[in-house]
Amino acid sequence: MKIDFAKTAKDYAKHRVGFPSSFFDRLEEDGCLKPGCSALDLGTGTGLVAREMAARGARVIGIDQAGPLLVEAQRLDEAAGVSVEYLEVSAEAMGLEKQSFDLIVAGQCWHWFDRPKVLQQIKVMLRPGGALVIAHFDWLPIPGGMVEATEELILRYSPDWELGGGTGLYPHWLPELGAQGFADIQTESFDLEVPYRPEDWRGRIRASAGVAATLSPERVKAFDRDLTEILASQFPESPLLVPHRVWWVTAIPGAIQ
Repeated sequence: MKIDFAKTAKDYAKHRVGFPSSFFDRLEEDGCLKPGCSALDLGTGTGLVAREMAARGARVIGIDQAGPLLVEAQRLDEAAGVSVEYLEVSAEAMGLEKQSFDLIVAGQCWHWFDRPKVLQQIKVMLRPGGALVIAHFDWLPIPGGMVEATEELILRYSPDWELGGGTGLYPHWLPELGAQGFADIQTESFDLEVPYRPEDWRGRIRASAGVAATLSPERVKAFDRDLTEILASQFPESPLLVPHRVWWVTAIPGAIQ
């Protein structure tokens, strides 16, 4: 699949829900996110993570290789009254200064990266005592539920889509972190239901890798018509209460060789 999130910029900005406030509360409680800290948001997209960290007093840089998403991020930042510096660059080619960040976050994007290459950069970019947080905020395809029906439709249109059927848990990141010299590896998670109006769920799904980031505009319209029919006939309630899981791992670099 050739995936281009730049094609989803408008839907991404309007319909994609960011990590809940309780996730950022936990980062503050754990001492990772502090007022005045220097933070880097990898794969920032429309700035959902970056904006919340900035609102809590961090000095934030967000990077993404999709320029149209960064345009939307800047527009949303202005509306929210926060300031984030954005760089249009891939995570693999950051080239940022050594020991320049107290916190580096990868929110809902780690699976897209050349992870060993990115981890080698992160190790030298974090200041002593700084932390890496890899976080996910995933819908859960409960059998017989609306999410499962949505995923089945995505696969009808994008048979090569591989992101369905998830549990919201990512234990396979842990040995990768250890192999790259990270230590004090800890995981946390919690579940919640996220309310979506049907039109917002449709927009959220259009903004996903298996739909508008991959399909032609004509196929996206056909997909959206089919999803509209599924929601109206099988899941007519509004709002839709969509089960989600927030999972994250925190790690610090070991001794740099």
